[in-house]
Amino acid sequence: MNELRMEILKYLEKNSRIDLGELAVLFGVDEVTVANEVAEMEKEKIICGYHTLIDWDKAGVESVTALIEVRVTPQRDKGFDKIAERIYNYPEVHAVYLISGGYDLLVTLEGKTLKEVSRFVSEKLSPIESVLSTATHFILKKYKDHGTILGSKKESERMLVTL
Repeated sequence: MNELRMEILKYLEKNSRIDLGELAVLFGVDEVTVANEVAEMEKEKIICGYHTLIDWDKAGVESVTALIEVRVTPQRDKGFDKIAERIYNYPEVHAVYLISGGYDLLVTLEGKTLKEVSRFVSEKLSPIESVLSTATHFILKKYKDHGTILGSKKESERMLVTL
């Protein structure tokens, strides 16, 4: 991959709203070149999408995020791909990863309540034939997400005393 593409990707990953004209100036090329590179990378699925990171707690939206470890029996000639596809097609599921360690897949999803997430695991995920076991972990607080620090550090409430 050429150097221009790598630099474009680095900037877009940090700020997908950056103006292509700004990128062109940064890299010393014309805006059309940057636009063509971005379009080509979208076509090649190197750039898979653009997302906005929202602090839903600050927006007043109650939700629960869960990380679910899933142990499965891989399918003959399809490995983990077929079961992963079945899981990621549920609209509640945000991400599915093949992982190393004691579990095979890591599934992330959001629900309105703990009960809703638990119901998804017990009624939709666990009954899948290849699923051997699950372990659900609920995220209690997000400090950093997708490279962005959420919220601000609170200043110390201690009074400064000098002698």
